[in-house]
Amino acid sequence: MRVVLDHITKRFADVTAVSEFSATLEDGELVSLLGPSGCGKSTLLNMLSGILPVSGGKIYFDDQDVTSMPPEKRGIGLVFQNYALYPHMTVMGNICFPLETQRVPKAERIERANEIAKLVHVDMLMNRKPSELSGGQQQRVAIARALAMEPKMMLFDEPTSALDPELTGEVLRVLRDLADQKTTMIIVTHEMSFARDVADRILFMDGGVVVEEGPAHQVIEHPHEERTKQFLSHYGT
Repeated sequence: MRVVLDHITKRFADVTAVSEFSATLEDGELVSLLGPSGCGKSTLLNMLSGILPVSGGKIYFDDQDVTSMPPEKRGIGLVFQNYALYPHMTVMGNICFPLETQRVPKAERIERANEIAKLVHVDMLMNRKPSELSGGQQQRVAIARALAMEPKMMLFDEPTSALDPELTGEVLRVLRDLADQKTTMIIVTHEMSFARDVADRILFMDGGVVVEEGPAHQVIEHPHEERTKQFLSHYGT
């Protein structure tokens, strides 16, 4: 799915969190969104998903204006950093839940859940509950649940920030596999090596605006803007 953000703005009372943000994501492109805390990254994802209404500007999915479209009709999978799994459900139940709410027949739900579980490597955990899983396993289940609805675009908000290095590696391998599927994705991450090696392009945000953008290797290894250089120096490459 091709995505166009046309001068998107979000204001909270007297605070402008995102200002005149414009960008185009080509179909199947993986974009990494970088920037310091409070720069507007999560706000931008929430506007894309429809969770937050925009204060100004337009959002287009394949030339369709979705600016006012409700979240459930946008065809987006959103994965947060805190997993948000249902503790009383098994892995199978968590993956199937969004399909059940859409009244997908049971046999189809189970078949699709099993296929997705294999893709994110949780197919051996289907009868376990979240409390029986590691953090990396829970995050992979959260990704599987988002994929169950066959979204046209995936949004990831710091999917590895709560994980230790070993579990971070697990989740990043899954994201690499998804990148190979050519699903349009935006990933907010501080994992610089992942952004450099997997993302097609990087958008660096600061103060609610795009400060620098370009091919991932170029932005990570040869940034032009001083704010980008300072951020990369702080988090390391």
